[in-house]
Amino acid sequence: MPANGQNQWRERQIPQMQQLPRPLFARNESLVNAVGTPRHAHAWVQLSYAIRGVLHVHTAEGNFVAPPQRAIWISAGTEHEVFSSPHTEMRSLYLNEVPSSSGLRGCRVIEIDILTRELIRRFCELPVEYDEKGSDGRLAQVLLDQLLVAREVSLSLPLPSDPRLLRLCRGLQEAPDDSRTLLEWSQDLGASEKTLRRLFLRETGMTFRAWRQRLRLLGSLEALEQGQRVTQVALACGYDSTSAFIAAFRQHFGVTPGDFFSAVV
Repeated sequence: MPANGQNQWRERQIPQMQQLPRPLFARNESLVNAVGTPRHAHAWVQLSYAIRGVLHVHTAEGNFVAPPQRAIWISAGTEHEVFSSPHTEMRSLYLNEVPSSSGLRGCRVIEIDILTRELIRRFCELPVEYDEKGSDGRLAQVLLDQLLVAREVSLSLPLPSDPRLLRLCRGLQEAPDDSRTLLEWSQDLGASEKTLRRLFLRETGMTFRAWRQRLRLLGSLEALEQGQRVTQVALACGYDSTSAFIAAFRQHFGVTPGDFFSAVV
């Protein structure tokens, strides 16, 4: 489930394919309900993108979030789960091969600019067995070129491997408004605050405070995209005031909550 405390998710079936019909293949889905897939892996790269709604991808390394204008790149062989918010318009791309020189590994969130967005929309209108040697094939190549140079954005949350820290992180994912300090957590986890602080930084590259703030901010995106009031979202995420939430949001994303979705078309 996404890192926002919600758990009303229906299971979505994974399409069974032995191979892709074309080197670049697209699937369109209109998902009325909040749905999620069981953990699985593909023999090909997957790009999860939604023109409407918020997507979450979970792997062993962390959680990745993609509101509109962003997409999640999932490398071949990476075990993952995909969750989507209600009323999501999803556009999945599958890539048979990616040049080794691209350096794209694992899972990451990338920016979808206007050109790439329109290329995806047009490509998703093509027949499954499009002409690879004609204009449709050239469109597919241009789209692939754009994806390979897309800018990575900070919409991911690394997860630790230490069982004690993982228990802490899972607890905060279930209840992002939990305001317990690391010292209070240490009493439940059987390790000193100093040990937890050191392990947290080593395994996630972030302090406990920074990790919890990113968890809350990423968890707020779905509610904001659905039009919930900023004050309501701020309190649900564990912030004492709307102004504190807006300040943290602006510091992390560079814009206010209202501006974050204003450019989505």
